Amino acid sequence: MIYEAVGKLVQYGKMTGLVKKEDEVYVTNQILETLGLTGYEAPELGEEMPELESVLREITDYAVECGLIEDSVVYRDLFDTKVMGRLVPLPSTVIDEFNSLYQEGPKAATDYFYKLSQDSDYIRRYRIKRDQKWITSTPYGDMEITINLSKPEKDPKAIAAARNAKASGYPKCLLCKENEGYAGHVSHPARQNHRVIPITIAGKDWGFQYSPYVYYNEHCIVFNGEHVPMKIEEAAFAKLLDFVSQFPHYFVGSNADLPIVGGSILSHDHFQGGNHEFAMAKAPVIRTCTIHGFEDVEAGIVKWPMSVIRLRSKETGRLVKTAAHILEVWRGYTDEAAFIYAETDGEPHNTITPIARMKNGMYELDLVLRNNITTEEHPMGVYHPHANLHHIKKENIGLIEVMGLAVLPARLKTEMERLADAMLTGKDIYSDEMLEKHGAWAEEILKKYEHITEDTIMDILHEEIGLVFNQVLEDAGVYKQTEEGQRALDRFIASL
Repeated sequence: MIYEAVGKLVQYGKMTGLVKKEDEVYVTNQILETLGLTGYEAPELGEEMPELESVLREITDYAVECGLIEDSVVYRDLFDTKVMGRLVPLPSTVIDEFNSLYQEGPKAATDYFYKLSQDSDYIRRYRIKRDQKWITSTPYGDMEITINLSKPEKDPKAIAAARNAKASGYPKCLLCKENEGYAGHVSHPARQNHRVIPITIAGKDWGFQYSPYVYYNEHCIVFNGEHVPMKIEEAAFAKLLDFVSQFPHYFVGSNADLPIVGGSILSHDHFQGGNHEFAMAKAPVIRTCTIHGFEDVEAGIVKWPMSVIRLRSKETGRLVKTAAHILEVWRGYTDEAAFIYAETDGEPHNTITPIARMKNGMYELDLVLRNNITTEEHPMGVYHPHANLHHIKKENIGLIEVMGLAVLPARLKTEMERLADAMLTGKDIYSDEMLEKHGAWAEEILKKYEHITEDTIMDILHEEIGLVFNQVLEDAGVYKQTEEGQRALDRFIASL
C-alpha cells in the first residue's frame, strides 16, 4: 500500500511539472529515505491525476503506524511538508524559470510561480476550498465575506510541546527569508516546499512569495530581505509604486505601522498584494480636492466607510511626494471637535494604510487615514469594531479588511449552524454559553424578517454578517460618511 502511495506522489509530481522524467528515480529514492524504506516495487498506476490530499493522508498514516510521527495535525503537516519538499525544484531552478518567463511578461512569471506554490502543497488547495465565502451588497459596494477554515487548529499535545520547546530564534519570524526550506517544529510551520523569488525594490533586496492561506486570488507577500520593523514613511510609498511598476497586473498595500490599526506582524517590513480587485478599488471618488503644492496630482475622497484619499498620476515621483506630505501633516494633526488626536501622553495615534495599483495607464495610491486612540468606553480602540460587533469581529482591521474583504474566525461556522437551529426551533439563545453573545443580534434578525425557514436561515445569517462587517468598517473609519464627518475631513484636507 505504501509503495502505491509513493508511486502516486511521484506521478503527481510528474503530471504537475514538479518532477522531470530524468529525476523520477532520484525523487522516488528521496521519498523512500524520508519514510525509512530500503526497498521498493513500482506499482501499476492509471493515467489519472492522483488526488494529493488522499495520497498524503496515506503517507502520513503510514508514518504514524511506523512510529515516525505522532498522530496529530501538527506533526502530520510537518511530515507531509518534508515529503513534498523532495518534489520541489531547488530555489535556483525556480528563480531561473521565473526570470526567464518574466522576459515574456510579468503575468507569465507570476502564473508559473503561483501554480508551483499550489502544486507543491505550500498552498493547500484542498484546505482553501473549505473556507466559506459569499458577497454582501452594501451602500459602498459588494463586500467579500470569508470564514477562514483552512488554517488547522493545534491539538493539546502540540500546544504543550510548543510551550516546553526551547525558542531557537531562527528564523526570526514567519516572513524571514530563512524560512525557505526550513524543517519547522511544533511552533513553526515546515517550509521545505516553500520557494521565494528575490526581487529588487527601491534598490534593496526583497523577497516575493505567496501566502499559504490565500484569502483572494494570487495573494502574495513582498518582504524586506532584512528583519526590520514596518514603517509608513515616504520610502514605503516609493516601494509600493516600484512593485506595481514591475508587476502592473497586481495591487500591493501595506498594513499600518501602529498597534490596533496595524497587521499581525509589525516586526518585519512587508507588503501584501495580488491579482484581485477589491470593492474599495471599485469605489468611486465622490468629490475631488486639491492638495496645495501638488496641484498636478489628481486627488479625491473615495465613497467608502473608511476615510480614503485617492491620488492618481502618471509620475510615481509626484505621487510619492504628495503621499509623504499628506502623511507628515496627518501624523501631527489634531482636531478635538472630531476626536482626532495626533498623540496623547507621548504616544502617537495617526498613521496611514496605503494601497497602490495601476489603473487605465495611471498609478493610483489610496491613503486610508487611521487612528488608534483608546478610551475607557472603547478600550480596544475608538476607530475599531465597537463592542456590540465583537460577537462577529473583534480582531484588528488590517489591510485586507480595509479594502473590503472580511476575514472572520473559524468559530463562526459552528456558531452560525447552532444559532440557525436555535432561531428555527425557538430555543433560548441566552442559556447557551456559545450563543449568548449573539442573542441581541439574533433578536433583531427575527424582528427584521417575517418568514425564516430552514431553506433561508443560513442565507439570512450570511447577509446579516456582511452587514455587520460593513458596520465594522464604519466604526474603523476616522471620518464618518455623514455631513459632520465629511466637514471634519474637509478641515483636514484644507490643512494640507
